[in-house]
Amino acid sequence: MRAEFDEALIQKLYQRLSGILQPEQILANENMSAHTTFRVGGGADIFVEINRESELEKVLGALRAEGLTRLNEDFYLLGNGSNVLVSDRGIRGVVLHLTKEYGRIRVNGTELVCEAGATLAAIARRAYENSLTGFEFASGIPGSLGGAVVMNAGAYGGEMRHVVRRVRLMTPAGEIVEKSAEEMHFGYRHSLLKEEPLIVTQVTLALARGIQPEIREKMEELAARRREKQPLEYPSAGSTFKRPEGYFAAKLIEDAGLRGFAVGGAQVSEKHCGFVVNKGDATASEVRELIAQVQRRVKGSSQVTIEPEVIMLGFEE
Repeated sequence: MRAEFDEALIQKLYQRLSGILQPEQILANENMSAHTTFRVGGGADIFVEINRESELEKVLGALRAEGLTRLNEDFYLLGNGSNVLVSDRGIRGVVLHLTKEYGRIRVNGTELVCEAGATLAAIARRAYENSLTGFEFASGIPGSLGGAVVMNAGAYGGEMRHVVRRVRLMTPAGEIVEKSAEEMHFGYRHSLLKEEPLIVTQVTLALARGIQPEIREKMEELAARRREKQPLEYPSAGSTFKRPEGYFAAKLIEDAGLRGFAVGGAQVSEKHCGFVVNKGDATASEVRELIAQVQRRVKGSSQVTIEPEVIMLGFEE
């Protein structure tokens, strides 16, 4: 049974966390719209900024002391918030935010050893600066490394599984485990982390020597393609739906007559039907309802089921 986050529990957690973190790292009822790229969502009971692995270990210990051990039930992990939709009522529980400070990148020959909070854009820049190729595909994905590994993020023919060599993980009990790329069970928008409650702390990426001008040219080419085809001018979670086998979600949505279809402030992008965007005043409920209506109408139009790629948090089933 899920823990009941009443005021007494919240106060006890705050006291425990205050003993191991700075006051500014512990936020009460933090508005999640400030931490997600959809720019919607209510407050989290406790929002904790994590800047290094040692802090993560101590925070997990504090949660365990209050019986909070279940990842994605008692507590949640958040990186750049680029692939999540948080409900309007917020998240009842603790959100552990792996900050950009928890994003150190070390170059080791043709490998990059990166902490989980590093953004994909920062990693791509470091690879370019060191004439390393293979990560250009991710340069425009607006996410953090930890989240990218969870989802096996990909774009333009590249996926995380192509570049991950090994992953350092932490269990909710604070234990460290290491997994090879083969042990990560990478698949389409899938990894071992969809099967087991593990937290990415560090990833070693295996790249190759390249020529700097060619790396830059490739990154600029992909950036131009994104600007041309994707609705970057509006808040969104990127591509909203997974690609059904044998189909393209955006084509199915367009064929169902849903280009520009809206529920309140949420809209199927007129520029790219695979994106649901926030036109400026959308609520999380409107985004979720739009996603559900798109699913139903695509199913009715083509008999194909499309599934959201976006992770939904704080919604009552």
